[in-house]
Amino acid sequence: MSDQIDHDSTEDTLLGGQVRLRQPKEGFRAAIDTVLLAAAVPAKSGQNVLELGVGSGGATLCLLHRVDGVNITGIDVNPTMVTLATNNVRLNSVSDRAEISIGDVAKKLPTEFDATFDHVMMNPPYLPEKTDHVSSNPDRALATKEAGANLKRWLKFGHDALRYKGYLTVIHRADRLDELIKSLSHNFGGVTIQPLWPREGQEAKRIIVQTRKGVGTPARILPGVTIHRDDGGYTDEAAAILKGAPLRL
Repeated sequence: MSDQIDHDSTEDTLLGGQVRLRQPKEGFRAAIDTVLLAAAVPAKSGQNVLELGVGSGGATLCLLHRVDGVNITGIDVNPTMVTLATNNVRLNSVSDRAEISIGDVAKKLPTEFDATFDHVMMNPPYLPEKTDHVSSNPDRALATKEAGANLKRWLKFGHDALRYKGYLTVIHRADRLDELIKSLSHNFGGVTIQPLWPREGQEAKRIIVQTRKGVGTPARILPGVTIHRDDGGYTDEAAAILKGAPLRL
């Protein structure tokens, strides 16, 4: 693969420079949510992970870096992002453990995905389909606003792809938590809710929800993670996660 960076993209890093990521100058770009999602997945060596809406591959690459021997399949409806993610997998020399392809959660689950994965992770579009104010950039709008598949459909796709007792990990807006919980398939259990506090004393804007297929453990609300100190810097816990530490759920 050429080392030249496309004029419409930039090369950035995640995990304190340990992961290289080429992504669009405009459109959807990886942010802290990407790293937090990957940090929350309790994958182990030899397990198989599916990422829905892989984008440029940020979360996939972070998880591949943290867990040796994990294998990840990533799908996205946007061909431009699939190309970027595929190139990023090569750029980070993990092509033997990652496969990226075009896939649409609005469509029927591929037969080869049925009850296949130990983990499914996703950062689905945060905005409902009827939202009026979205980005004028079509790629960013596609990544941030539901179109064709609502939140319930994303969760159902993930459910059907999981093996028995597999883990589903989702990062989403806190103000859609009630909808998210109501949309989970009936045989999900062991739900944990991890609030992400912008600063101490502020309401959570993001939450990480994790649940397991076919278990009946009661739900838990965890203490949460505070992202920033009052001076604007990262808290010690957030800084450690941004450098590759796992997020405990």
